[in-house]
Amino acid sequence: MANPTVDKDLCIGCALCALVCTEVFEMDDASRVALVKADADLDADCIEDAIDQCPVTAIVV
Repeated sequence: MANPTVDKDLCIGCALCALVCTEVFEMDDASRVALVKADADLDADCIEDAIDQCPVTAIVV
Protein backbone atom coordinates (compact mmCIF):
# COMPACT_ATOMS: atom_id res chain seq x y z
CA MET A 1 0.00 0.00 0.00
CA ALA A 2 1.13 3.55 -0.61
CA ASN A 3 2.21 5.75 2.26
CA PRO A 4 -0.85 7.08 4.11
CA THR A 5 -0.91 10.71 5.17
CA VAL A 6 -3.11 12.57 7.62
CA ASP A 7 -4.50 15.99 6.70
CA LYS A 8 -3.80 17.84 9.94
CA ASP A 9 -6.30 20.56 9.04
CA LEU A 10 -9.11 18.00 8.80
CA CYS A 11 -8.10 15.73 11.69
CA ILE A 12 -10.24 16.26 14.79
CA GLY A 13 -8.07 14.17 17.09
CA CYS A 14 -10.61 11.42 17.73
CA ALA A 15 -7.77 8.83 17.76
CA LEU A 16 -9.78 6.12 16.01
CA CYS A 17 -6.98 5.49 13.52
CA ALA A 18 -4.44 5.11 16.33
CA LEU A 19 -6.73 2.66 18.11
CA VAL A 20 -7.57 0.65 14.99
CA CYS A 21 -4.08 0.60 13.49
CA THR A 22 -1.37 1.02 16.11
CA GLU A 23 1.26 -0.25 13.67
CA VAL A 24 0.88 2.89 11.56
CA PHE A 25 -0.82 5.73 13.41
CA GLU A 26 -0.15 7.59 16.65
CA MET A 27 -1.34 10.81 18.21
CA ASP A 28 0.91 13.86 18.44
CA ASP A 29 2.30 14.94 21.80
CA ALA A 30 -0.72 17.13 22.50
CA SER A 31 -3.15 14.41 21.30
CA ARG A 32 -4.69 16.89 18.91
CA VAL A 33 -3.91 15.26 15.56
CA ALA A 34 -2.96 11.84 14.26
CA LEU A 35 0.43 11.17 12.73
CA VAL A 36 1.89 8.39 10.64
CA LYS A 37 4.66 6.77 12.66
CA ALA A 38 8.21 7.15 11.35
CA ASP A 39 8.63 3.36 11.47
CA ALA A 40 5.10 2.60 10.22
CA ASP A 41 4.36 -0.85 8.82
CA LEU A 42 3.03 0.25 5.44
CA ASP A 43 1.93 -3.31 4.68
CA ALA A 44 -0.36 -3.45 7.72
CA ASP A 45 -3.83 -4.77 6.92
CA CYS A 46 -5.43 -2.28 9.31
CA ILE A 47 -4.65 0.83 7.22
CA GLU A 48 -7.83 0.47 5.16
CA ASP A 49 -9.86 0.05 8.36
CA ALA A 50 -8.38 3.25 9.77
CA ILE A 51 -9.17 5.12 6.55
CA ASP A 52 -12.73 3.79 6.52
CA GLN A 53 -13.35 4.66 10.18
CA CYS A 54 -12.01 8.23 10.06
CA PRO A 55 -15.12 10.37 10.63
CA VAL A 56 -13.73 13.34 8.70
CA THR A 57 -11.87 11.51 5.92
CA ALA A 58 -8.54 12.98 6.99
CA ILE A 59 -6.44 9.97 5.94
CA VAL A 60 -5.44 9.55 2.31
CA VAL A 61 -3.04 7.28 0.45
